[in-house]
Amino acid sequence: MTHHQPRTVDFFTHGALAAPQVTPDQARRIAAESFGIAARAESLGSQQDANFLLRQDDGTPTAVLKIANPAFGATEIDAQDTAADLIAAAHRDLRLATVLRAPDGAPQTATVHTDDGPATARLLRYLHGGTLSGPRHLSPRTVAAMGRVAGRVSTALRTFRHPGLERVLQWDLRYADRVVDLLLEHLPEAARRTAVLAATAEAWTEVGKVGDRLPRQAVHLDLTDDNLVRSPDSRLPLPDGIIDFGDVTASWAVGELAITLSSILHHDGMEPHHVLPAVRAFHEVRPLSTEEATALWPLTVLRAATLVVSGRHQAAVDADNAYVHANLDREWRIFEQATAVPCAVMTGLINEALGLAEHRALASPPVTPLVAGAAPNDVVILDLSTEADTMDHGAWMEESTPDRLAASLLAQGSAAVATRYARPRLSAAKALSHTSPATIATGVDLWLRRPTVLQAPCDGELLHAAPGHAVLTCRAHVLHLTFTDAVRPGPPAGTSIRAGDQLVSLPAGAHVHVSLQQPDGPAVPVLVRPEYAAGWLALTADPSPLIGTSATGARPQPDLLARRDATFATVQEHYYDDPPRIERGWRHHLLSTDGRAYLDMVNNVTPLGHAHPRVEQAISRQLRRLNTNSRFHYASVVEFTERLAALLPDPLDTVFLVNSGSEAVDLAIRLAVGATGHPDVLALREAYHGWTYASDAVSTSVADNPNALATRPSWVHTVDSPNSYRGRHRGEKASAYAPEAVQVIDDLAADGRPPGAFISEPYYGNAGGVALPDGYLDQVYKAVRRHGGLAVADEIQVGYGRLGTWFWGFEQQQVVPDIVCVAKAMGNGHPLGAVITSEAIAARYRDQGYFFSSTGGSPVSSIAGLTVLDTLRDEDLQGNAVRNGARLKSRLRTLAHRHRIIGAVHGSGLYLGVELVRDRATLEPATEETGELCDRMLELGVIVQPTGDHLNILKIKPPLCIDSTAVDFFTETLDRALTELGEHGVAYECGPVRPGG
Repeated sequence: MTHHQPRTVDFFTHGALAAPQVTPDQARRIAAESFGIAARAESLGSQQDANFLLRQDDGTPTAVLKIANPAFGATEIDAQDTAADLIAAAHRDLRLATVLRAPDGAPQTATVHTDDGPATARLLRYLHGGTLSGPRHLSPRTVAAMGRVAGRVSTALRTFRHPGLERVLQWDLRYADRVVDLLLEHLPEAARRTAVLAATAEAWTEVGKVGDRLPRQAVHLDLTDDNLVRSPDSRLPLPDGIIDFGDVTASWAVGELAITLSSILHHDGMEPHHVLPAVRAFHEVRPLSTEEATALWPLTVLRAATLVVSGRHQAAVDADNAYVHANLDREWRIFEQATAVPCAVMTGLINEALGLAEHRALASPPVTPLVAGAAPNDVVILDLSTEADTMDHGAWMEESTPDRLAASLLAQGSAAVATRYARPRLSAAKALSHTSPATIATGVDLWLRRPTVLQAPCDGELLHAAPGHAVLTCRAHVLHLTFTDAVRPGPPAGTSIRAGDQLVSLPAGAHVHVSLQQPDGPAVPVLVRPEYAAGWLALTADPSPLIGTSATGARPQPDLLARRDATFATVQEHYYDDPPRIERGWRHHLLSTDGRAYLDMVNNVTPLGHAHPRVEQAISRQLRRLNTNSRFHYASVVEFTERLAALLPDPLDTVFLVNSGSEAVDLAIRLAVGATGHPDVLALREAYHGWTYASDAVSTSVADNPNALATRPSWVHTVDSPNSYRGRHRGEKASAYAPEAVQVIDDLAADGRPPGAFISEPYYGNAGGVALPDGYLDQVYKAVRRHGGLAVADEIQVGYGRLGTWFWGFEQQQVVPDIVCVAKAMGNGHPLGAVITSEAIAARYRDQGYFFSSTGGSPVSSIAGLTVLDTLRDEDLQGNAVRNGARLKSRLRTLAHRHRIIGAVHGSGLYLGVELVRDRATLEPATEETGELCDRMLELGVIVQPTGDHLNILKIKPPLCIDSTAVDFFTETLDRALTELGEHGVAYECGPVRPGG
């Protein structure tokens, strides 16, 4: 028997492989003649093969016709098909583009003739859903899913052996250095050639350190966004399908993940740190060794370099291949992102993410202190963190804050002032920024009161000496000293130095930056972004011992969310799956412990803005004097209730003070039922009023309680949500809601159960700021009163000037309720609520006993309430709601003409809602898209959350102090996020935008 060596491709022998020249008409004929399929063929594009989607006459996809490059032999193609079948059998929940088989199990393949010679054609299973290709931003959930698929493929192929795997492909990262060297000349731009060559050399050196210890196995080698197919059952892009096994080979196992990571980097808004969810997910399925973690990012860089040079080469070889030419820009984008952060930094970041990082290095105690004559207690620590009192009153926004604070401490007698290593500095935060600022210190800053000599802390060599800068070896590290340019170090560069040798003499008031870095690492910035801090800090050591202060040590990283869940009832949910830790606010900004400033677009609890000095000072002053319960006699409760009652029309002149909106609604219901003697209550559907028994009973929003309508007590009755946008009656037909509600009231009365109260928000806040139909409350209030009931207005969300034109929501409806509930805005974050009614109704409460709230109306609460009212008036915040609310709504409506997902812009003043829909005709709620959008907005520096029964409305209710700059930043960010997530297109394609309420 004669044995033939299987024919497999060798890139360095064959060179670049142009895709077979097959037209759609030729593909149609091949499908008919070779496989008996009558279908039209649509080209799908490919780097080296010819792929066509076969469709029936009605457009239904039948299969994919794949015509392999003539250079690929039967053995290789069999390896590809076998690998696909193997993965499909191992992971049945994954969809695979496996070869279709005849009834006898034989693969449907045929040899066809092309202009380039005979080639193998075969029919593959078509996967519905579309790939992850394109510029769309990828959420962490999508990125993790990509890594998880790669890990599952890797485990399935771990033991796969086949002669068709022994190939030499240009995509195999084991040959990346050779491929770049061979094809670099095809990159025409000299600067790009230089960059690719340098990055390749550095990455290859790093891989070479561990290459002989990297596991080798069968790999798909092309698990990219182009070959991962979205699940058709998911609204968000989550992959569950794999196509294109044309590059199956045996190579480094970790290369599978590196190739996936590289394909993430070209998507809109993606940075290197965004790949970490994929790395973690892969590691959970198929654990990475320390060597593989070390090689991962260098291999990602090599993949990027290979893409750039190969793409240019393929474009030259296959000039008519539109698929190749279309990819050139995105391939360069991948390279730019892969090299945007040094390999060493990304490797440190990956090790940290996988729990493989070594303990951070600490400086050894110096032989002599860096600061000559300094004693440990001479140095005072300057805290610049989010929690520091020195950051109060917006001090973090001033660039000069660290120098000012240090100068103040020196003036008080401190010999030296130093900052902490590896700690976030809020003083470096930037307001209204789409990118997190560099806030994590990689060294220590030192301010000196007296003229001071800096001396060598240990024996070493002065590597660099120039005005304002000295670099010297310090045991295993390199010590960098930066100071005023007016001073030059004494010894010249190259000098061997002994511990205690003088380095430089500094004048009084000098500022020195001290850092310890690895001798062979990249230059480390003074401050780095939190997302990359673990990687940068791995290249440094804490220099604190050199200046006589204790080392910072590893920052404690307790799982605060886990601790919260352990003791704080989990039914009390938090925003976001992975929320930032917020420990400070200022005006319309919220600030995390990493030093990130977020624009707050949800906090109607603080209408004056966070940490308003006037409220803080008033409460602090009152706490120093007295805080007790309202049974005592003091002035502030009288003055506050007088002021509050004066804001309401007659006959609303009597005030109850409580601690929250839920208590206010509960009390209002008790007042109404007690005054009327009618125990039944009528409420709107899709409403939320609170968490106490009574306020929850009339809360009917299924977003807050999925069983809300089914679990109402028998005394609660509901009427249709009068939503003119998505309710049963829309637009002009919304006038039908009021007569229908009146009929319900009349029917209840006829059944002997007239409602003692009708409760509603006078402006539909829970639905995203939808205005009630004109005249709705007038008709309903009259009907309720006609049967002896009372009208209750829940102004907790929309009242207190937020609507701009109206201080109270009921004013928009031109009615006067019998009872008004207020909370949220009243205390600017201090727990405070109120119920305002007439003296006659209030007096009827005595029939039920007496009313008392320990801290409702306390001296501190009353002062807080008075100060809020004063500040609302003095700072014209209701006027600001008119002006900037109009600006915001106008800009949002402009966005609606750019993004078809925006179905309506509801609301008034600074209570707005942007309703997101998948179709403007059917109004199908874009629930999942809204959640993904909120997560992306958080990444871009904006806190906004969904509301409504379908959680498809962005609730926009920022502090009333928001300015036009922040308004513009919000709408620009929303525009960017919608564009990045692919939610854009001209409005006329899907119908006109509705103005909303």
